[in-house]
Amino acid sequence: LMRLRGWGFTGETPSFSKFVAIGAPHTSNWDFVVFLAVMSHFRLPGRVIGKQSLVRWPFGTLMRRLGIVPLDRDSGQGLVEQMVAEFAASDRMALVVAPEGTRKWAGFWRSGFYRIAVAAEVPIVFAFVDFEHKVAGLGPTLHPTGNIAADVEVIREFYSSINGKHRDRQGPIVLQEETE
Repeated sequence: LMRLRGWGFTGETPSFSKFVAIGAPHTSNWDFVVFLAVMSHFRLPGRVIGKQSLVRWPFGTLMRRLGIVPLDRDSGQGLVEQMVAEFAASDRMALVVAPEGTRKWAGFWRSGFYRIAVAAEVPIVFAFVDFEHKVAGLGPTLHPTGNIAADVEVIREFYSSINGKHRDRQGPIVLQEETE
């Protein structure tokens, strides 16, 4: 269906069985659909973080099949701990995280994707949706060094030429920690 609409895919299937995929830029509801297509194209077990209410009746079964990992905000565990537990319980898992945390202009990226990868000891794959060029896919892999400033520079370089559906909602890649 994506190819019929003029889209192409680029990249290679990662050789890792578990990884965090940056899903960026995230400026539209359509990004979710395109990232599902990317995961399908590369035959990856794509999962995304969603509110616990998304996996309740009547759509709970469908949402879980679409790869929603429910975040239990009342569990006492934080996001990172819950996602590390998901990685530990899975043989294969590609957790797609939208670092902006919203489709609106936020002014910064949240660092959860990085903290999850470090804690779960998994690499970060650069997944992308470029609406300007109608191409989506998987870019390079980053093995987090723990030096977040240096690693974010590598991420910035890759995503600097990628354009989301709504460019006015897309800003410079600045982690929340850098704005504080």
